[in-house]
Amino acid sequence: MRILVTGAAGFIGSNFVRHHVAEHPDDSVVAFDALTYAGNVANLSPLLEEGRVEFVRGDIANQELLEHLLGHGRVDVVVNFAAESHNSLAVLDPARFFRTNVLGTQALCEAVRRAATPRFHHISTCEVYGDLDLDSPESFREDSPYRPRTPYNASKAGSDHVVRSYVETFSLPATITNCCNNYGPYQFPEKVVPLFATRALAGEPLPLYESSQNRREWLHVIDHCRAIELVLERGRLGETYHVGSGVEASVEEIADAVLKASGQPDSLKTIVPDRPGHDRRYLLDSTKIRDELGWRPEVPFVEGLAETVSWYADNEAWWRPLIGRSPVVEGSWNGAGS
Repeated sequence: MRILVTGAAGFIGSNFVRHHVAEHPDDSVVAFDALTYAGNVANLSPLLEEGRVEFVRGDIANQELLEHLLGHGRVDVVVNFAAESHNSLAVLDPARFFRTNVLGTQALCEAVRRAATPRFHHISTCEVYGDLDLDSPESFREDSPYRPRTPYNASKAGSDHVVRSYVETFSLPATITNCCNNYGPYQFPEKVVPLFATRALAGEPLPLYESSQNRREWLHVIDHCRAIELVLERGRLGETYHVGSGVEASVEEIADAVLKASGQPDSLKTIVPDRPGHDRRYLLDSTKIRDELGWRPEVPFVEGLAETVSWYADNEAWWRPLIGRSPVVEGSWNGAGS
């Protein structure tokens, strides 16, 4: 099988490529990525050096390039991880999120349609549903209404609607997964777990938003990759599947766990102003993928988080050059939207 993975140099995309190559060594994998500030081709080493993966630099909004790559019958499966995904940056520069996440997804769907590619899978997020009260007994189901509260959330909601419109109008052979927050190796250090880990390892302050009790549901990235593989193998076309662990932790609990794993004091925790539109809580109901496909998360959260901190401790040569590449300084919201 020949598979094209977009956003393949990012955090989840590169983990998926490595996982897929390990599980399906006879498959041919094309890694496609625009290499924006958060894309890192080093995430795919040594697969590229060994010739096990072909890399193509490109933007998913470039429909002509995508049609050329897909051809007719040249690719069997497209998995779309490509997205602008940092909520804080979306506050400062929302247009780039709608361009990539909505228009880019449309260009990709159109290229897949014209090439008659047999299978397309789109990666989405729990954040399209809005947020929940901290004490709410509810969780988001696949049929829950979309109520995005931030530009990033809205752009991902838009991309989901694009895919569904192509399923309904053009019978695009597609599936969607909405996943909770991921953690694990190779995550760009602007996101909370690697941000806290790299700062703790350097003995620097950990910036916690004022609403430090806001909670997220956490899943190891490899468990996410396993879920995607199952949906590709056995998922029903046109369906959406939620991928969630059921394990929740607040921002402060994450900070405490990282400090414990790195042997640093609680005094490194510091409070910064909340991001505008900061969601309180997300929680997915993942009954469908568990019952239909037999998926279960395998990496325990406490152990997985500690192993992740250890990975950053052992791989400073990977993350150190990335420090300062993020265009956002957390807590600097003066003039946001101007």
